[in-house]
Amino acid sequence: MVEVETLKVEIRNTLGKRNNRRLRKDGKIPAVLYGHKQENVSLAVPADNLAAVIRHGNRFVQLGGALREKALIKECQWDTWGQNVLHLDLARVGEHEKIKVHVALELRGDAPGVKEGGVVKHHIHSVEMECEAASVPEKIEVNINHLELNHAIHINELEIPAGSTIFEEPAAVVVSCDPAVEISDEDLEAKADGEQPEVISRKKEEKSEE
Repeated sequence: MVEVETLKVEIRNTLGKRNNRRLRKDGKIPAVLYGHKQENVSLAVPADNLAAVIRHGNRFVQLGGALREKALIKECQWDTWGQNVLHLDLARVGEHEKIKVHVALELRGDAPGVKEGGVVKHHIHSVEMECEAASVPEKIEVNINHLELNHAIHINELEIPAGSTIFEEPAAVVVSCDPAVEISDEDLEAKADGEQPEVISRKKEEKSEE
């Protein structure tokens, strides 16, 4: 289970873009809390507190300050450069409540198959999964340190929190290490000219000339 961190919040009574800009200048992020058929609550969250929670990879938090309840970080709206959070969406959840979320799949390690001339291909970059709110991972790491040439890692081989379900075909390929395709000089020229050439390896080309 992911360690629960506290996210300090205060009630935000002034709304609108202009007030939100002032709020950010004061080191706070505008947020909204919703869910469980209760009224939406506009909040302000200290930017440094939020940054620490995100950095630690936590999405399930204990709200402190003006409110005392647990919530899930549903969505962060980032600026154009992806450096600063502009707005935060929080959803009310119970610790053992099962929820559906989209989680990114991140490759970790170096595939031995690359040294054999293979190319790592990442086919599925995120999955929809259902799990307890307190167990929602920031991401799912896919270890490729044992990925050999002509081998693959499938959905049913991923390490996920106990009791979780991924809504993908168990046999779906997440990542594979496939032989590199060599392209002839003629094909490269044709591609540069905007054509759609048939991909033929140099070995096949040389064999046809013999």
